[in-house]
Amino acid sequence: MQVLKLGVNIDHVATLREARYRGQKYGEPCPVEAALTCEAAGAHGITAHLREDRRHIQDADVRALRRQISTRLNFEMAIAPEIVRFALKIKPDIVCLVPEKRQEITTEGGLEVAKQLTAIKRVCSRMSKASIAVSLFINPDVTQIEAAAKTGAQFIELHTGSYAEHYSNARLRKRELNRLIVAATHAHSLGLRVNAGHGLDYNNLSTLHVVPYLEELNIGHSIISRSTQIGLTKAVKEMLGLMKGYRS
Repeated sequence: MQVLKLGVNIDHVATLREARYRGQKYGEPCPVEAALTCEAAGAHGITAHLREDRRHIQDADVRALRRQISTRLNFEMAIAPEIVRFALKIKPDIVCLVPEKRQEITTEGGLEVAKQLTAIKRVCSRMSKASIAVSLFINPDVTQIEAAAKTGAQFIELHTGSYAEHYSNARLRKRELNRLIVAATHAHSLGLRVNAGHGLDYNNLSTLHVVPYLEELNIGHSIISRSTQIGLTKAVKEMLGLMKGYRS
């Protein structure tokens, strides 16, 4: 049985810090300390998104994460040249290429791989030469999956936002689950490894177990929100408990 891994996204810890200490070289809460707590609680990896506008995670946070965490650093990033150069210098274990819009609150929708194939292939090639694995954050869409298979990326991360949004409606939930099942199956058939994330929480996660070939779930907001009530260690362990029993 394959263990379904948990990557904890710590962006929202940094969001809270930046709300009070924006522009300062100090502040609380510390996303790196949060990452170490998540690891100690059993998380299999840490995810952080260095946005071009630096609205939450800062360059220094990523450098500190690279030095201090002992699991896996999943570095979410746009394909902007500045961020690509930073990633090549930091050398995370894996980068996850995501779309990025300045006006959005959080990442909305998946990467348009088919429309940016040449640029994404170039980034994948540069990461490969630096021995950095690549994941592409995409919608559960056959066109995007087939384009992803042409880029040289090893992983895709299926965008589960639509599934999460429609979870309370049985008919729409079934539709979105079917999309994810088809997408994961097709990606696997093309040799892509499959992760998933966005909008997953303590209520909708267990139903996702019907989606095959999943290796890792990246979850942030729900865990950080839950931690304000029961603490970060318990929040991570609760999520890990919900992930037990997954069979690919």
